Amino acid sequence: MDCTCPDFDDVVRFHGHLCPGVTFGYRAALIGMERTGATRAPDEEFVAIVENDACGVDAVQVMTGCTVGKGNLILRDVGKNAWTFINRTNGKAVRVASRGDVTMDTLDPEFHPLREKARSSQATREEREEYVRHLHALCEAIKTMPAEKIFQIQDVAPEVPERARIFRSYICAKCGEQVSEARARLVDGEVLCMPCAGEYTRGW
Repeated sequence: MDCTCPDFDDVVRFHGHLCPGVTFGYRAALIGMERTGATRAPDEEFVAIVENDACGVDAVQVMTGCTVGKGNLILRDVGKNAWTFINRTNGKAVRVASRGDVTMDTLDPEFHPLREKARSSQATREEREEYVRHLHALCEAIKTMPAEKIFQIQDVAPEVPERARIFRSYICAKCGEQVSEARARLVDGEVLCMPCAGEYTRGW
């Protein structure tokens, strides 16, 4: 791998804090790049399809160079801790998913109780320090365990997404803001953005 690639410290710095979720994403990104022979993408050479909108997505962005803005980070939020990586150059693709039998509780049964204590306003300094020790140990385990022990890794042959398109913009007839042609809605003969058309929710 190119020595100029980011490292785990860069991932944590970008995300804002250390946590198991971002560590899973970091490890998955490394596996995806290694198994497909990819390097960090300056453009759309590498594609990541992520199946949740949680912490691990930040790690995928930092390590792979796949971003929403470039169009090569595709969110298909079905609530799964899974990622598909596609190398456009050689056509190789792999899906990396957390094993069903690997959870925070199986990796460290004390982690969740300690986290709850540490987040309490009544937590002692010793309880917070103990939580931090477990957090670092847990993340280190996720980083170093054999890949097959924490992930299901499968070569796949997905439909390669088309490259990002540039759409023209329209003016929403209700709020007056610009909206991409791909997201505009025609309502009673007027062009509206999705919020004004009453369509936008986060999906919960």
